[in-house]
Amino acid sequence: MKLSAIIPSYKDPLHIKTVESLLSNSELGNELEIIIVLDGYWPDFGVIQDSHVRYVHLGKNVGMREAINVGVKMSCGEFIMRNDEHQVYGKGYDRILIETCEPNWIVTPKRYFLDPVKWEVMDLPPVEHQKLVIQGGVKFSGQSWPERDLEMKDVPISETMAMQGSCWLMPRKWWNNVIGELQTEGYGPLIQDSHEMVFKTWKAGGKLMLNKNTWHAHKHRSFPRTHNNGSLETPANCDAGYKYALDTWKDYYEKEIKPQWNI
Repeated sequence: MKLSAIIPSYKDPLHIKTVESLLSNSELGNELEIIIVLDGYWPDFGVIQDSHVRYVHLGKNVGMREAINVGVKMSCGEFIMRNDEHQVYGKGYDRILIETCEPNWIVTPKRYFLDPVKWEVMDLPPVEHQKLVIQGGVKFSGQSWPERDLEMKDVPISETMAMQGSCWLMPRKWWNNVIGELQTEGYGPLIQDSHEMVFKTWKAGGKLMLNKNTWHAHKHRSFPRTHNNGSLETPANCDAGYKYALDTWKDYYEKEIKPQWNI
């Protein structure tokens, strides 16, 4: 198996259309598997019946981070790709990302915005490079980076500092040897997962890369979400998670990362 596409799912019927987009735009044939991790619920809106698709049901709600961990453990692809359950993809997204991914990279494609009602890409500029900042002194956040976009406008694959986290790809060996798993202790069940992975990757000598040769479109934040608010069983506890991330990585960010990027 070349690629395992993992979707942590919490009560969002749009995962059906997301899987359809993954399948219809794939160029890997039988080398693609899609694993949907049902985070403590049974869907009442149907499931995908396809030989490439597997559902994993968790006995209780554990949150997005642990759902991703379970999906990775259940998968067998040489590469792993994390996806939100409300997205569409460019043709050949999987082949394009895999063919150019180095052993020590996390790669994210260019990101557009999706209107989930019309199920079409919105007429808005895409998100490309993002700068990692401490927003309001309370949390790590990705910020638009027009200067970097301009500097790299003719470079199809370039290094960046942050990503939304809704769509990324990396070699399984990098996950196993460097990421290990997404930590829930301290961070909580939901937030700061992309920043945790990027910090671990930098510490190990790797890079976060933007690949503009392909794209995905993620549901615009003006539309309601599910996992992003946590659940009654597993509340997000965002403030505590933001503080933990800062306590863990702020010194490294201030003393080593900012000087490297001259920010």
